[in-house]
Amino acid sequence: MTVPASAASPAALLDADALRADFPLLGQKVNGERLVYLDSGATSQKPRAVIDAEVDFLTRANSAVHRGAHTLAAEATELFEDARATVAGFVGARPEQLVWTSGATAGLNLVAYAIGNASIGRGAPASARFALRPGDEIVVTESEHHANLIPWQELAARTGAVLRHVPVREDGTLDTDAAAAVICERTRVVAFTHVSNVLGIVNPVDRLVALAQAVGAVTVLDACQSAPHLPLDLPALGVDLAVFSGHKMLGPYGVGGLYGRADVLAALPPFLTGGSMITTVTLDEASYLPPPQRFEAGTQPVSQAIGLAAAVRYLDRVGMDAVHAHEKALEARMGEGLRSIPGVRLLGDPSTSSGTGAGSSGTGVVERVGLWSFDVEGVHAHDVGQFLDARGVAVRVGHHCAQPLHRRFGLTASVRASTALYNTDHDVDVFLDALSGVRSFFGAGA
Repeated sequence: MTVPASAASPAALLDADALRADFPLLGQKVNGERLVYLDSGATSQKPRAVIDAEVDFLTRANSAVHRGAHTLAAEATELFEDARATVAGFVGARPEQLVWTSGATAGLNLVAYAIGNASIGRGAPASARFALRPGDEIVVTESEHHANLIPWQELAARTGAVLRHVPVREDGTLDTDAAAAVICERTRVVAFTHVSNVLGIVNPVDRLVALAQAVGAVTVLDACQSAPHLPLDLPALGVDLAVFSGHKMLGPYGVGGLYGRADVLAALPPFLTGGSMITTVTLDEASYLPPPQRFEAGTQPVSQAIGLAAAVRYLDRVGMDAVHAHEKALEARMGEGLRSIPGVRLLGDPSTSSGTGAGSSGTGVVERVGLWSFDVEGVHAHDVGQFLDARGVAVRVGHHCAQPLHRRFGLTASVRASTALYNTDHDVDVFLDALSGVRSFFGAGA
């Protein structure tokens, strides 16, 4: 990995052209064209360091963790727990505050089902603070990924709680005035995304946490689209629980993290049960280990966790301030170019909307990551995607697992271009040049 030793600004610290050499897949051609990969919001590419870390473990130390007294088992356990400490530190947490999951979706379901178990008395009296009763309310936002919506729908159905939502303004920002009315003394859970996977907008975490804390509600943060792109300190954000996904932050598939405040994890009853998460078992009952092992039943994603630790070490070496500054520059370049193409409608664009939203700073400036979703007038999103793919440009098409948000903007699908630290100005320019020819190709405009 090549990172210049000195530079004048965080953005200058990141040489994306040099970093590309660390990512084997980015060196290939697609349909005869140099690959321009703008689908990191779905899954990121993996640097050689991550691939090598998994291969090294599997070929040198592969063994079940927390079991057995032999040398390989001890080494595997040490590597596994070192990975926990590394990844926890990346988000500002202590090792005991990080639960390994198979991904963010699993983490959100873990939390929802654990609260459901508390609602039927499991883990009482410690878990009673989380119990839901008919008439209690769960609050989400209109911009949620389905993974942070459907588990709460199911929990509401099981407990008789009412699911409510905070609406999104025309400019894509959350309506914080409405949030202040929706979050009330009946609210028990507030679950929301840090960064919308459709809009790229950083939501006002401080405002939502303050509203939830004022009524004693538990906060659950989806940090999938922030962990790879922003410096992240989950304890400083004040959230009770948060999830993130390894494959979106240069890491392997099949691994993610659930962060929790120590007192919250200690009070939640388990969701999955079985081996590795118990202290004593009889034929009639079981006693459970403290967190995080309480929530880690069965065989763990050991090589994946080690690979994720390698990914966050890579991000740390580049520097998350530099990553964010670089991607902000790409976002601005892309946004300006998209606005200049006739027939392209950006979703969540304050410069072309009548909304008056503000970012988490409350200054009227909307903070973003390097991601834009858009509609091309007269051309279906899937046709746009295929046209771009023929020119070597990989983007995402569809509803991006956010149907309610698309419905808010009168769409069933959009095209999403999302950047990462390995993208360059050249990538953005190739994408914009190709997109400018879409409507004329399909006979939908000049």
